[in-house]
Amino acid sequence: MIFPLLFATAWVLALMCCAAAGYQAFAALCTLRAAPARRIAPAGPAPGAVSVLKPLCGAEPRLYENLATFCEQNYPEVQLVFGISASDDPAIAVVERLRSAYPRVDIALVVDPTVHGQNLKVSNLINMAAQARHDLLVIADSDISVEPDYLARVAAPLADPAVGIVTCLYRAQAVGGFWTRMGALFVNQWFAPSVRVAHAGGSTDFGFGATLALRRATLERIGGFARLRDELADDYWLAEHVRRLGLRTVLSEVTVTTDVVEADFGTLWARETRWLRTIRSINPGGYAFLFITFASPWLLVAAWLAYGWSATALFGPPAWLAGGSFWLGLVARLGVHALGSRSARRFWRDLPLVPVRDGLLALNWLIALFGSHVRWRSAQMRVDSHANTLEMTDGA
Repeated sequence: MIFPLLFATAWVLALMCCAAAGYQAFAALCTLRAAPARRIAPAGPAPGAVSVLKPLCGAEPRLYENLATFCEQNYPEVQLVFGISASDDPAIAVVERLRSAYPRVDIALVVDPTVHGQNLKVSNLINMAAQARHDLLVIADSDISVEPDYLARVAAPLADPAVGIVTCLYRAQAVGGFWTRMGALFVNQWFAPSVRVAHAGGSTDFGFGATLALRRATLERIGGFARLRDELADDYWLAEHVRRLGLRTVLSEVTVTTDVVEADFGTLWARETRWLRTIRSINPGGYAFLFITFASPWLLVAAWLAYGWSATALFGPPAWLAGGSFWLGLVARLGVHALGSRSARRFWRDLPLVPVRDGLLALNWLIALFGSHVRWRSAQMRVDSHANTLEMTDGA
């Protein structure tokens, strides 16, 4: 009785190891296909003048350098609108510095403490929207940097009236020490490849705060930013409301760069828990199966089945299958790491962190599976997975 049960369990585990290895191989292939290639200028004229909306909060590391990349765009007509909710916010000085350094750039600064709803970023956008002068809007997070052709390439798909919104995936760069490197691995070697896999499978259910570009008329049709004022995943829901109008979402070929600045474990854990619980609130069914994407734990299971004590004698064919999945998964995981590292130096420097990163991700996924709160800025919020809204409670 015990042996058939062990044998059946071994088969189930071996098949799951194969699925995990297959996922890693596909993720490596999708990431390789998306690697930067020769850049081709967008065909045709620019679809119109653009207002870029940048909600700010605090003087983040590299804030000036990141915002300056938006002042250096090769685009015919650009307005930058910066929104701040407090008159003593140090980000104001950064904007004034930009104005001095780029006097020819159309820069508007909105300082308005008015709160609309419970999502303070969206509240900031509501206050900023009236100052946006152009019919094409680009909403972009404060911690990203872009290339000079960013706006031209992001705005180009909006020339097609069937396209409702354009969004960009992002790569992470560590700004600091060990924990920022761990955070960059989360983005570059798990989150981004998972998006590439979903996109290759035909999904366009995306909306990333790194970039969301749409027409003003489209935003008005969904009810404006006010529609999002109580949403935690405001970037996703902005894109989703546009999709419900029957308009397409385009995942741009442009990949922007975002900073990871969380310098300690607690801050990084809180940020990644917020991300994972937000994913769970949007797609609880898909979230439950994310465990198959955590490479290193499955490599350990495959190694134990294939090469552990009396593995061949006990499990036979499942052990052989697990052995094959181990080598495929190992090579694929190294491939994902190499593509995410983008240099030999970072590859070797961060290689020992890969199993630690995968294990930490699996643990965080498990914790986020059952939790109901996230931390965001200075607030603690309760995630309502049914309404996809947030409820603010006291938090440090």
